Order: sequence, then C-alpha cells, then structure tokens
Amino acid sequence: MTQQRGMEQQHSMNQQLGQWIELPKITDPRGNLTVVEQCKDVHFEIKRAYWVYDVPAGESRGGHAHKALHQLLVAMSGSFTVNLDDGFRKASYLLNHPWEGLLIEPGIWRTLDDFSSGAVCMVLADELYDESDYIYDYQDFLAYKASNP
Repeated sequence: MTQQRGMEQQHSMNQQLGQWIELPKITDPRGNLTVVEQCKDVHFEIKRAYWVYDVPAGESRGGHAHKALHQLLVAMSGSFTVNLDDGFRKASYLLNHPWEGLLIEPGIWRTLDDFSSGAVCMVLADELYDESDYIYDYQDFLAYKASNP
C-alpha cells in the first residue's frame, strides 16, 4: 500500500459511511406521525423524493454511487438492509423504523438488500435526477475514489 493510499484509508476511518438521523416522532393513540423538514432534520434542501417498493424476494436495489448527491433513506414500511462501501470499508445498516433515516453522503457505493414483504424505502435527495451523477460500475467507482479522495 502506498503512503498516500494509507493516508486516505486513515482519513476514511475517521468518517462514518452512513449517519443515523432520528426524525421527530409524534405519538398519538390514533396513529403516529413523523416529519422531515429540509435544512432542519436534514442538512440539505429536499429537491426530489422517490420510493422503492414491491421488491421481489432475493432482489437488490441500488448498486451505484453518486458523485454529488446527498440522500436520506427511510423505511416507511417493513425493513431492508443498506450496504455501504467507501472503497476501503464496508458497513451494513438495518432500516426498520419510519422515524429513523440513514443519511448517505456523495462518494459512497450502496446496495439495498433483504427487503421484507411490503417494505417501502423512501429516498429524499438534494438534487434533481441527473444521469451524469451516477456511477454504476464498481470498478469505475474505485477509480473515481482513487482520483477524488
């Protein structure tokens, strides 16, 4: 391992791959309510929301990284696992509470796996859809990380 790569790895170890965000939960006997406010509960302006659902058993979603996009993932219903990879380290997060979100910063490879029946993953993003922001090939991702530490 080169000294530069070792320094990158050291820097990488000081950062989390994903960050848990506890969202406000308003408990009521008639049903609970959770709210997400831009620039308050998340550090960015929310420009896009989408959700993933009806994922067949054994299938994965994601399988890409973003160059600039920040995202908050929330399990609106059911559960699923988010696997994150920064090119050096890997971490897995089980999302199964609608009042918790997982913040994913740019430059992190992600896959979503192990969807329970009826699971719904909502994603809040800080940018509109931009195909050029996506990295779909893992080897391209590693090359991108090597040139953008």
